Amino acid sequence: MVLSRLSLSNFRSYADALIAPGTGLVLLTGDNGAGKTNILEAISLLSPGRGLRGATYAEMARSDGPGGFAVSARLGDVELGTGTGAASPDRRQVRINSAAASATTLSEWLSLLWLTPAMDRLFLEGASGRRRFLDRLVLALDPGHAVHAARYEAAMRARNKLLGEDGPADAGWLTALEARMAEHGAALGRARAATVAALSERLAAAPEGPFARAGLRLAGGMEDLSEGLLRSRGRDAAAGRTLIGPHRTDLAVTHLGKGQPAERSSTGEQKALLLAITLAHAELVADRSGRRPILLLDEVAAHLDSSRRAALFERLIKAGGQVWMTGTEKALFEAVGSDATWLHIVGGRVREG
Repeated sequence: MVLSRLSLSNFRSYADALIAPGTGLVLLTGDNGAGKTNILEAISLLSPGRGLRGATYAEMARSDGPGGFAVSARLGDVELGTGTGAASPDRRQVRINSAAASATTLSEWLSLLWLTPAMDRLFLEGASGRRRFLDRLVLALDPGHAVHAARYEAAMRARNKLLGEDGPADAGWLTALEARMAEHGAALGRARAATVAALSERLAAAPEGPFARAGLRLAGGMEDLSEGLLRSRGRDAAAGRTLIGPHRTDLAVTHLGKGQPAERSSTGEQKALLLAITLAHAELVADRSGRRPILLLDEVAAHLDSSRRAALFERLIKAGGQVWMTGTEKALFEAVGSDATWLHIVGGRVREG
């Protein structure tokens, strides 16, 4: 998977930008605040969801622009595009080869994985961030995962609303919503379990190297919903939310070399665990589909020592595929050499070199 062209219009700090990257490493350098991460965020919108920052669409439009934004890219002979209009700044539109499409359809064309500095606390904060990370891994292997997730969430919201209304809820409607949750929830659970099993096997077989080996398992949210939701109606009504189901699943990660949970590892070890998972998963996707996903690695080199940076670049180059990386200094990427697309970001402008 390679983007041969990326175009931004009124997105974040960019009035307009046009980038024609190469097939391998794409290195974005520039001062803090120059707009490097904005480019990665724009690419991340070419997949279901709100991108790597999780921001609202209204926030993504250029503050002094006319309202709305557009992001488009060429993937082989396919044109992917997304954006909003000035009249509806929070309503996202998606087009594939100029035809209107749903956001979930994007996953059928493009697989994206990303790491950002905000994810450095992934193992220390709540389960929701780890669950989103897990679902991004699943989506790269199973594009239909986004559809099941969207339908499960829609049914759960409707059920929560119904349980929260005054007076007795419509039992027939509740039963129908719970059947939808059970159907799509089971599909979510199966896809997550299959991904974790396949990735765990690959990670366990990996040789010792500069990056920590990670052990993975699912925790919670594995109940059978076909009857569990019926029994839980009273508790859920009192709590104002659904207390069982795959929306409560957590991804538990272990540092295999030390035999300890990731949350008890050092900051550097946690970063290495995330890198190990992401790189192994990219290789798994490539083996399964024949297409390596595009990686977006934001400021990932800054927290690695020189030997680990060199090992990372060597592994990325050897694996092939397109990888977008950001850094404040060109010196961070000196081990890459000239075999890359070098771009410098200054004041919302993209320059070569």
